[in-house]
Order: sequence, then structure tokens, then C-alpha cells
Amino acid sequence: MVKLTPELIQNSFQRINPVRDRELDLRGYKISVIENMGATLDQFDTIDFSDNDIRKVDNFPLLPRLAHLFFNSNRIVRVSDTLHESLPQLESLILTNNMIQELGEIDNLANLKKLRTLSLMFNPVATKEHYRSYVIYKLPELKLLDFRKIKMKEREEAKALFKSKQGKDIRKEIAKYAGSAVDEDTIAPKRVLQPAEVTAIRKAIDNATNLQEIERLNQILLSGKINGLGGGVTAGDEEMES
Repeated sequence: MVKLTPELIQNSFQRINPVRDRELDLRGYKISVIENMGATLDQFDTIDFSDNDIRKVDNFPLLPRLAHLFFNSNRIVRVSDTLHESLPQLESLILTNNMIQELGEIDNLANLKKLRTLSLMFNPVATKEHYRSYVIYKLPELKLLDFRKIKMKEREEAKALFKSKQGKDIRKEIAKYAGSAVDEDTIAPKRVLQPAEVTAIRKAIDNATNLQEIERLNQILLSGKINGLGGGVTAGDEEMES
């Protein structure tokens, strides 16, 4: 394990990425804990934590500039419920290939009012019944979930479901498991992408409608590690409706 020290932050690769954001690259250091992020001096729009061993997205100081976070291929099971206080301008949170288990964890993202892009692909939670509808209901400002545009019809259906008696019962059941512990021994080892997964992501890149989507998808493809194939990747196959 590598400790995330101010020296590591200052000496890590920095660049202007293809969407003209200033990016800090902290990929692949086997970092387990987020710390010392004040050493960034809030100079970055994007920070890439992919391919580490982080278990919780927390412990950020106030960083008003930071808009995009990549956490592909970590071991994340939690996102802090106070993240909005530290990162008030966060627009994109990419959590592809992690270990988020329960829909109740989505509640911790509800106060991120600027969040427009979220990926939970290849997390156990993405296989849960009502997953997509619940995320859309809890995050009404979200525009892109798992690289698929959210349609107005989906928003209306999600709202109708979770305002109904059935939906209220579902929400109560979800709340029971919010914050439930995950045993370290249950965390599966990372593996390399399978050909079908590479094909799915490349198809999504081909169908992406803007440079930001392309860059996010390329980050996943370049990481080379996805934990299981769960549903199609169909970015850009649906038109966003207002």
C-alpha cells in the first residue's frame, strides 16, 4: 500500500485533458485511504483515482473547483453523506468496477446538486431490482447514468413508482440495508476486461454524443479492469428529453 502524501500529490502526473480540464493523475498507486488532498491547493478540475484500493469516498477538504472524479477499479463500498460539503461543484462521479452493494448508498449522493454524470456499472448494486429507477428518483438532476442518457419518460415513471404505496414499501426495504457492512473477504479480486466488455465500451464510445462522454469511457477502457459484465453499455442510444 502507498500512503497518499502531499509529496505524492505534488509529484504525480498533471495534464490538460482532452476536454480542456486540468487533471491530476493518481492512478495505480494502491492507495487505500483518501487523505492530504489539501495539497492539491484546489488547482484541478479532474482527479483520477482509478486502479487503487480505496474503500470509501470521503475525507476531502473544501475543493470548490473539483468537478470530476474517477474511481474506476477500486474497492469502494461507501460514499460519504457529507461529500457535497467538500465538493460543492462535483458534476461527474465515475465509480465503475467497485463494490457498492446496496441501493441505500445512493441516498448519500442526493445532496450533490451539481451531479450530472454517475457510473455504477459493474458494482453489485447495479444488479438490484429497481436500481435505475431508484437512482433516477433520488437524483433528479442527473442526466447520464451508466453512460445512458436519462429520458423524461424514465423520470416520470420513477417518480410515479416511488410515490406510490408500492414504492414507499420498496423505499422502506432499501432503508433497512443502508450502511450495512461489507466483509473484506467478500470483495472479489479485480480482473482484466473480457472481449465482450471491451466491445461494449467501444460501442458506447462510438455512440457518445460529446467529448466528455468519450473521455470518461476512454478512461474505463484504458484502465483495463472491470469486475463482471452487468447489462449493456449503451451510451448515446437514447435522446435526452427535457
